[in-house]
Amino acid sequence: MSNNNNDLTLSAPLTGPVLTLGNVPDDVFASGAMGDGIAIDPLNDCLHAPCDGVIIHVARTGHALTIRADNGAEVLMHVGIDTVELNGEGFALLVKNGARVSQGQALVQFDLDRIARQCKSLVSLIILTNGERFQLRALAGQAVKVGQPLLQIVARSAASVEAPVDNSAGEASVHVRITHRGGLHARPAALIRKTAQGFSSQAQLHFGDKSASCDSLIGLMGLGIGEGDEVRVSCRGKDAEAALQALVAALSAAIKEAHHAPAVVAPRPVNTEVGVLQGVCAAPGLVCGPLLRLTGIELPDDTGNHVADEQLQRLDVALEQVRSEIRSTLEHARQRKNVEEEDIFAAHLALLDDPALLDAATGAIEHGSAATHAWRDAIQTQCAVLQALGKPLFAERANDLRDLQQRVLRTLLGEAWHFELPAGAIVSAHELTPSDLLQLSAQQTAGICMAEGGATSHVAILARGKGLPCVVALGPEVLDVPHGQRVVLDAANGRLELAPSDARHAEVHQIRDAQKLRRQQQQAQSQQPAHTTDGVSIEVAANVASSAEAQVAFENGADGVGLLRTEFLFVDRRTAPDEQEQRHAYQAVLDAMGDKSVIIRTIDVGGDKQLDYLPLPVEANPVLGLRGIRMAQVRPDLLDQQLRALLQVCPLERCRILLPMVSEVDELLQIRQRLDELCVALELTQRPELGVMIEVPAAALMAEQLAKHADFLSIGTNDLSQYTLAMDRDHAGLAARVDAFHPALLRLIAQTCAGAAKHGRWVGVCGALASDPLATPVLVGLGVSELSVSPLQIGEIKDRVRHLDAAQCRQLSHGLLDLSSAKAVRQACQHHWPLS
Repeated sequence: MSNNNNDLTLSAPLTGPVLTLGNVPDDVFASGAMGDGIAIDPLNDCLHAPCDGVIIHVARTGHALTIRADNGAEVLMHVGIDTVELNGEGFALLVKNGARVSQGQALVQFDLDRIARQCKSLVSLIILTNGERFQLRALAGQAVKVGQPLLQIVARSAASVEAPVDNSAGEASVHVRITHRGGLHARPAALIRKTAQGFSSQAQLHFGDKSASCDSLIGLMGLGIGEGDEVRVSCRGKDAEAALQALVAALSAAIKEAHHAPAVVAPRPVNTEVGVLQGVCAAPGLVCGPLLRLTGIELPDDTGNHVADEQLQRLDVALEQVRSEIRSTLEHARQRKNVEEEDIFAAHLALLDDPALLDAATGAIEHGSAATHAWRDAIQTQCAVLQALGKPLFAERANDLRDLQQRVLRTLLGEAWHFELPAGAIVSAHELTPSDLLQLSAQQTAGICMAEGGATSHVAILARGKGLPCVVALGPEVLDVPHGQRVVLDAANGRLELAPSDARHAEVHQIRDAQKLRRQQQQAQSQQPAHTTDGVSIEVAANVASSAEAQVAFENGADGVGLLRTEFLFVDRRTAPDEQEQRHAYQAVLDAMGDKSVIIRTIDVGGDKQLDYLPLPVEANPVLGLRGIRMAQVRPDLLDQQLRALLQVCPLERCRILLPMVSEVDELLQIRQRLDELCVALELTQRPELGVMIEVPAAALMAEQLAKHADFLSIGTNDLSQYTLAMDRDHAGLAARVDAFHPALLRLIAQTCAGAAKHGRWVGVCGALASDPLATPVLVGLGVSELSVSPLQIGEIKDRVRHLDAAQCRQLSHGLLDLSSAKAVRQACQHHWPLS
């Protein structure tokens, strides 16, 4: 160690590869919120002193400590990421707070294997926490050994250190309870310090008989504040009130539940059944009414001894009748230009002709079964086969099969689908089918709730299209609610309130009336651009799957098309569309959007989306197989044809091309090169913008590298959720947990935006999260500048943007990254930015 003129050389406290802060797998450290520094991925199991000095803070759990060097520099050493969760297990402190130590002295022994198994990362931080007085210069190469030079700390000039503090105005203080898991350890303390630094006022935290400035990381950690402890925050200065509000938000982001939960969550009165069932929102809305349960058809035992030819004829007649009904539904969907509904029932028509299904039913009849039982058993066998694959992805197709089971059985039994429903009823079922949904919608059902089902199933898609509030994955308890009981369905929050008071019912009616008025006002303003109150422009575009939907989007005020799903051209046909057909389809979408830009995603099939004319190998995990851009490796001719069609639209500058399922930079570079070659072949002088979908974690983690070569990034939160959380989004048992508000998802979004910003690229979100108004302030705060939503929600999302302060969104959103769960994030969002 050298210490001349207040300059100081720190030696490496650990052995291992050296990382810059930007490559640390933690947003708080990587952002520099805790101060400048460096990281080491340790290969040894002991932390050593980087210089002579005094230990001025030791974490209660032993995973971090701070040394004050003789020149006054304060250096935090933090072993691993999220190691506070170990609660001290695996750490042996070899020094005490206040101890004088020498360079190279052993400070903490730790269990390397345990941290690697149980924590987020072994990467360990060396952070200068009082960087206002000093600056750092890196000395190490790609790896260091204990004792080798690591960093040089250079004192700043006195002029740059002294900053005037404004305490000419008032003082404000408030008490608040700490909810950060593990208490006020290094990372939450850094968030509080960063919040305080955004204001000119002096802020202090008071706990027991001790106080610390919110500017001081060491001081904050030195208070020893645990989870659940109550502290007092005080601010003095011109912006004291604003600073106090921001600090309270940073300190208590996850504890507002008691103030905002509906009354039915309160302790239950004696002898009264009061409660709430929690599920997943499939289609938003708030309704009240009687809960009526729908049950499927149950067949009695088969008596046998049937004449096979008669039963075969009965089945043929029933199948043809159901085919005719589905064709009629298809025709109505085409007339209304409802592409999603058309796609769903085209798939049903195809399933009715599935040879495996028909062969199984026919074989059972020839062995003496009744047509009804043969059809039921054939369907159930197919459903069992799908579920035995262990791939919850197939749950949606199994539900479609059950739909056909019910429809054909009703026809065989001569029982038309009929259920007397009073106007405004809320319907519950184990799992409804698409045809059930259409019938219920026609009967003016107020809302739907299901014990199972997923938020991206065909039923959910239809419910959203019909504006019918729908909650799925409520669990079997929903089927135990007495038939006809009055309930409130708060679909936006995935809640079924089982015993609402008269006052709650009146409140729901009042809210619905207010919402109706607000929707009218939003629609009136939908053509205007969306700016936050502090002038940040947010583009609100639309997700569409046809020129007809693009027309609807344009009429509803879309600033462009943020995602055109081109699969609509490729599915439910025997041959691929040729180049001319594709060009006409893409041109029709551009024409429908006036002078606005259109982002067209290249074909995203494979996985669960198969094409008859493109046989793919059977895959154990289709969702992890040949999907999206990976298809170009199997059939480059298909992508070439699509790119040629896209390059011939006019005007070309309004067309942007988006690549799905990219996971590495080389994939992007290969397509960019191919696009350039096609431009030369077509004698084009310009090339359309080329963007990358961020829908696998690898792409989010590589966002900075991708942004170097892409023109823009677009985050697909649906796939990103299931890949990040390792949960299939259509799995009935897991749907409630596949939540894009999960802090891990928000961290990936934040990292994507930060990476894109380094190259001046913009980031959009085209997944379902963009359509959720609760998420709008979070996405704006994390740096997203384009939201692509369902066409009917454009006015609502634009209105939401216009009521936000982007600076406040930025400040509060980064605090959400440190919360413990999606539920905590949602509660914090509802507290910070309540939905009126």
